[in-house]
Amino acid sequence: MATHEVRDWAGDYDVYDPEYVTDPFPIWDDLRERCPVAHTERWGGSWLPTRYEDVVAIAHDVERFSSSEILVAPRVEDGTNDGIKAPPITSDPPEHHWARRLILPAFSPKSVARYEVYSRQLCRRLADRIAEDGRGDAAEGYAQQIPVRVIARMLGVDEGRADEFTGWVRGVLEFGALDPERRKAARQSIIGFFTEQVEDRRRAPKDDLLTELLAAEVDGRPVPDSHVIGTCNLILVAGIDTTWSAIGSALWHLATHPEDRRRLVDEPALMPTAVEELLRAYAPVTMARVVTEDVEVHGACIAAGDKVLMAFPSANRDPAAFPDPDRVVLDRAENRHVAFGVGIHRCAGSNLARMELRVALEEWLARMPEFRLAEGEEVTWAGGQVRGPRHLPVVVG
Repeated sequence: MATHEVRDWAGDYDVYDPEYVTDPFPIWDDLRERCPVAHTERWGGSWLPTRYEDVVAIAHDVERFSSSEILVAPRVEDGTNDGIKAPPITSDPPEHHWARRLILPAFSPKSVARYEVYSRQLCRRLADRIAEDGRGDAAEGYAQQIPVRVIARMLGVDEGRADEFTGWVRGVLEFGALDPERRKAARQSIIGFFTEQVEDRRRAPKDDLLTELLAAEVDGRPVPDSHVIGTCNLILVAGIDTTWSAIGSALWHLATHPEDRRRLVDEPALMPTAVEELLRAYAPVTMARVVTEDVEVHGACIAAGDKVLMAFPSANRDPAAFPDPDRVVLDRAENRHVAFGVGIHRCAGSNLARMELRVALEEWLARMPEFRLAEGEEVTWAGGQVRGPRHLPVVVG
């Protein structure tokens, strides 16, 4: 779906514009100073707060900013059960509270640790292939291969269908934003797949998260199948694209900033703080909310029913919240970034994402301490509400 060129980012922004996707940082810098809450009529209309203080305040105000619609792209009726969404990310209180409690145990540090050995072996195999060839695509051949397989293992579904799962996720979040029919088909595939998986676990339970969800109760009653299917939908979609975007962005940074790469190789103890700093600098997710009553945000009068895009990546680059925000400081001591959101909807899977990012960087650097972008080959980015590199050609050595 083609769109016309953006001439005024304050009054007519487009999060799918190639300029915004490729290099949004100057746009955010300009808006924070000139128009902290931008507006557009594109994609059904929305508002874009860019300052840390405003984004955090909106995230905490769950009464006036509902999570019932988290995408800015217009909703598509897809023929699936209308009760199937993506709880708890699409849930408001009081449903949100029990929906979140349902999945938190599976994403606790102890639970996530169970998948580190598998994740490390996977990363090692993927890194070996690129290292042996001396070149490869760090996004398509590495970053995008990791979360989909880890999530499949958690849910107890066939890891051999990883490419198919990837296609569905991109169909919902990337291509589908501009192509409603593609988004509809991808969502139908995801819901249909997990409907079959629920029926399969009813017949033959397994030692996996899907079976645990089906065995759970809320107020003494079984969790509805539609809720379980919706939660699996969330885990697949949100747990894959966001994490591979974070891994890919981190590798892009290390490929283009050799001083940071070499420091991380020489000082491996920096990895935990480096992970947090790379998450801050290249936060992938911008999340939408629906306004439930007329409200004013930093001078902008937003009407009930309007959508607001919480620009977490812009908030993480706000100089009022972070000194020298556009510089990656691997040992940044104070780092209250909002890459995972903030408030009651803070990402429940953050422990898993951190582990995957840390392991992916450790294994890559262990095998390829020296690498750079492949000269003459294009790096491409996907954007909109989840930003990250889709093609990242690199040369080893």
